[in-house]
Amino acid sequence: MFFFNSKVKVADSGLFDGFTDMHCHVLPGVDDGVKSQEESLLILQRLESLGVKAMWLTSHVMEDVPNTPQGLHERFEELRAAYTGNITLHLAAENMLDGLFRERMATGLVLPHADDMLLVETSYSNPPLGMSDMLEQVKSAGFYPLLAHPERYLYMDYSDYQKWKDCGVRFQLNLPSLAGLYGDFVRKRAQQLLAEGMYDCFGTDLHSLRQLQAFLETRINRKYIKLLDLKSATINRRCSFW
Repeated sequence: MFFFNSKVKVADSGLFDGFTDMHCHVLPGVDDGVKSQEESLLILQRLESLGVKAMWLTSHVMEDVPNTPQGLHERFEELRAAYTGNITLHLAAENMLDGLFRERMATGLVLPHADDMLLVETSYSNPPLGMSDMLEQVKSAGFYPLLAHPERYLYMDYSDYQKWKDCGVRFQLNLPSLAGLYGDFVRKRAQQLLAEGMYDCFGTDLHSLRQLQAFLETRINRKYIKLLDLKSATINRRCSFW
């Protein structure tokens, strides 16, 4: 019992052994994430040494960050040409549910995720007007909505989480949430949602090498690492992209 409830440093936990990162901002120079290709390559090298096997590079797409699939593809190919390691790189995007989202969906200017998912996010403090309609638009286009880091949305409570799950929305956990990098409130929410089996996949949401180094030095309860292992086994059986 002591072992089960003890904490271990993330770098020593084995958390990344065979891991697929479903959400990160490692594509350089396109949003508020990594700024240079050199930094991206250093991050990839460090994650590979920890056992990461695949990463989905999910740059922001929103009114203030008007990335396009073509532009992201071009930058992605530059990074892939420069990277000589063994992590399999994939390209997707994190789509803000904002005033231009419906237009982006209608014109096909979206980058889908694995398993026909579309990664979406909202403001941390307020729900977007017409959120239900936008998520229905995603489903009507043939995608499963994948809600990024639901534990970080301060306006949500448990009834909101249950409502969205009942509507077919999938949830993606930010692993740093479990280590308290966004504060105790978010940590406790993430622990509760994980314990109740609400998450469908996991990501780092990495924005910089400095953030990665800070995360690796934090300590995480072994109980939740075990829950991540069990949940990953369930996803492995269900989804072809693992």
